[in-house]
Amino acid sequence: MGSLEGQNVVVIGGSRGVGRSIVEAALGEGATVLAVARGTAALKQLAWEKPGVKTLAVDATEESAPEAVFDALAPDVLVVSAGALAASAPVQEQSWEVFSANWEMDVKASFLFCRAALQGRLKQGSRVVLISSGAAFSGGPPNSGSYGGAKRMQVFLAGHCQKESDRLGLGLRFMALSPMRIMPGTGVGDRGIDSISAYMGIRPADFLASMTDMQTPADVGRAVIQLAIAKQQGSSFVVSGAGLAAAA
Repeated sequence: MGSLEGQNVVVIGGSRGVGRSIVEAALGEGATVLAVARGTAALKQLAWEKPGVKTLAVDATEESAPEAVFDALAPDVLVVSAGALAASAPVQEQSWEVFSANWEMDVKASFLFCRAALQGRLKQGSRVVLISSGAAFSGGPPNSGSYGGAKRMQVFLAGHCQKESDRLGLGLRFMALSPMRIMPGTGVGDRGIDSISAYMGIRPADFLASMTDMQTPADVGRAVIQLAIAKQQGSSFVVSGAGLAAAA
């Protein structure tokens, strides 16, 4: 039996990239898994390649999204992995719409689902994991808009929600997980590699060669499983090539 046998796992942003790796890891641990995303084509491809996974096409930034998702499958473990691509221009060349994209997607989706959890939509013992980024600690490059700030807010949000759960006696567990290195082969990673390399005036291959201790999407999936099954202390965690650790 897997470590999540008999449990329900919902992954917001689960059709591709890191979210898909989390879906695959949860399936491998025996969970009933619902992958949620906006795009129906990617969800259909996932369902074809991973028989048994449930899918739901929902925009996670809609006010009604948590209700629709929780009605489809009540999660024991909820993972919010949905996120917008970071900006790829210097600050002075960005519009507010471009600059704020990660607040309007990453932070808003996290807020809506965490709020619903605190309002009683999740049962006692449920775990919520927000997928943040190492940019939450480094700030990210100057051409990435609000990406670093938005990802840091997800870390703050997990901590705030844990305090509220404790204060209200809800018995919920809120955690933020930050992959510390950029990940090739994902939409966010490939966009970041190209834009940062162009901004620095170097080749993408040279930028990647400068990176050490890199984690893969599969490493992130395994880290989520660890957080879901173990009673870790704290609300902020990081994952790198060295594995899962509490954030310093």
